[in-house]
Amino acid sequence: MNSFASPAVLLAAVLCDQILGEPPELIHPVVWMGRTIAVCNRFAPARGKVAQFAVGTLVAVTVPTGFAAAVFLMQAGFRIHPAIGFFASAALLKTTFALRALGGAAHVVRKAVAEARTEDAREALGALCSRDPRRLDGAALVAATVESVAENASDSFVAPLFWYAICGLPGAVFYRAANTLDAMIGYRGRYEWFGKAAARIDDALNFVPARITAILLLAAALLQGRNALQGARVLVRDGAATESPNAGRPMAVMAGVLGVVLAKPGHYRLGEPDEPLAPWHIDDAWRLTQLASVLAVLVTIGLIEVRYAIVR
Repeated sequence: MNSFASPAVLLAAVLCDQILGEPPELIHPVVWMGRTIAVCNRFAPARGKVAQFAVGTLVAVTVPTGFAAAVFLMQAGFRIHPAIGFFASAALLKTTFALRALGGAAHVVRKAVAEARTEDAREALGALCSRDPRRLDGAALVAATVESVAENASDSFVAPLFWYAICGLPGAVFYRAANTLDAMIGYRGRYEWFGKAAARIDDALNFVPARITAILLLAAALLQGRNALQGARVLVRDGAATESPNAGRPMAVMAGVLGVVLAKPGHYRLGEPDEPLAPWHIDDAWRLTQLASVLAVLVTIGLIEVRYAIVR
């Protein structure tokens, strides 16, 4: 196996995700990333923007680079036997995305909301996003879930596949480590400057994938006979309304296609209120994401073939 991406490895990784789901925590690279980042957090300066930014930048660069370099070196060992290289690469690639887990988490919230188990729904929402769910109920829980499904369609699937197509397995692993860093330290508050570099690197890595995801969701809506035109209109009008330069794009498309409003009071409002939010909107959002994910696999294979054609 070389460092190039492989359509066969990609398909095997997607199949592994759909059949087996997430590997045990003990052998999950993302868990190792999280533990590594947690250790790095201990060295965060308690005060001083310059000191926090310097240390945070060092962490934001070295952690993803270290994991990507480790995978690059491992690939040399994969050359011992083609079958070993194939299955090891597919297994590692699978750990950079979690499509089945995304759908499962959304379903848990949907079921809890439908059965009026608000506390259970709030707890389940924690597996999808970092928003404080304590004051959310009913429609607000549905909105947060639909938003998370749309955003994670990019972060948890399209983006890893994009970077795999561009930079091979090390690229996908680099992205996943950078995205994990942003989730763990790219927040506001006392240590905002410590996570500043991680947040900006994640923004840069997601810039293209988020926009590809928006286009794929529109294409999926068109194939499903949904209102893709309204999705495109809301994308143009509201796609830049969120603080994140990326998350608003797929979220706006989802709001427009489903004909609902996705809002975070005091921050953004996406979409048009054609109908009130209901639990079944989570089902619709997930079906749209599933089809968009199939399209994402096809696009990724196309990108891989283009890359091969360029370097030949």
